[in-house]
Amino acid sequence: MEKVNLKALTQEGLADFFKRYRLPGYRVKQLIHWMYEKRATDIDSITEFSKALRQELGAVAYISNLDIVDTRGSSDGTTKYLLQLQDGQHIEAVLIPDAERLTLCISSQVGCRMGCRFCLTGSVGFKRDLLAHEIVDQVITVARDIAPDRALTNIVLMGMGEPLDNFDEVVSALWRLTNDVGLSRRHITLSTCGIVPRMLQLYRQAPAVNLAVSLNATTNQKRSAIMPVNNRYALEELLRTCRLIPLTPRARITFEYVLLGGVNDGEDDALRLCTLLRGIPSKVNLIPFNEYDGAPFKRPSDRGVLRFQRVLTDRHLTALIRKSKGADILAACGQLRGACHLNTCP
Repeated sequence: MEKVNLKALTQEGLADFFKRYRLPGYRVKQLIHWMYEKRATDIDSITEFSKALRQELGAVAYISNLDIVDTRGSSDGTTKYLLQLQDGQHIEAVLIPDAERLTLCISSQVGCRMGCRFCLTGSVGFKRDLLAHEIVDQVITVARDIAPDRALTNIVLMGMGEPLDNFDEVVSALWRLTNDVGLSRRHITLSTCGIVPRMLQLYRQAPAVNLAVSLNATTNQKRSAIMPVNNRYALEELLRTCRLIPLTPRARITFEYVLLGGVNDGEDDALRLCTLLRGIPSKVNLIPFNEYDGAPFKRPSDRGVLRFQRVLTDRHLTALIRKSKGADILAACGQLRGACHLNTCP
């Protein structure tokens, strides 16, 4: 008989499982606490259970874990993790220290099928969706690795994959992160390239986490050229949906704008961006393109980046320049690929 992975079950699934094997139902909450908060790696380490119960449960079930295959540290303190799933596939997660925050960037898919031309992950192609417990397990694995010296403060779903392209599993993972792991929804951000039908659905079915929209262009022609998703959901439809999102009073949508030298970084682009975002509670993250070997684009000059920002701020938009971290280890925005061992990656 194949053993059941307890992390693959929801709370309701765990309750049914315990009932089916005539195990004490009240132990479910204890099991969840040990798996998600105490980060137990196996059933035998749950000392709150009697030895007899551990043996009985261990005969029919197990607790899965991600394997840390490799890590690579950047000169700026960023750490990239190469993680192996049970089926041998690999994903990447990035630990980013910044002042008092410690952010973990996690993946939602093995590869990605969105095909954004500035993103290295897309060159790997799409392998499969991650399951909810595999998404959550990235948080548990890294938290276990850095404990007890440090604790995670923020989670961003900005790693490999498009979260809204794996909607059901991502929603389940968000509930587990908030209910079981105990993270605040205000400290979780989901980034999307704009899967429009899923955006409002996310706010109906998931905890109200922070939303970041990868915009990157101010005309349909330019956006379609670098982001094929725009051929399905044009700028007008995307921004109309953003205006319908039921934000809490002080919440804002973050619009991510990757600046590509000579492509979308002109003053006319900045002026159009101001017009497009008018009336949307928002802030803009300006991300100078992170170059890599064979990249199809160039990073704009620092002067050009500052000029673009000034056009926005002069028109009362909050515009921040995101400092790239981990670029020397291919851990910066758009550079994850999970296709090789880190010590052999360029």
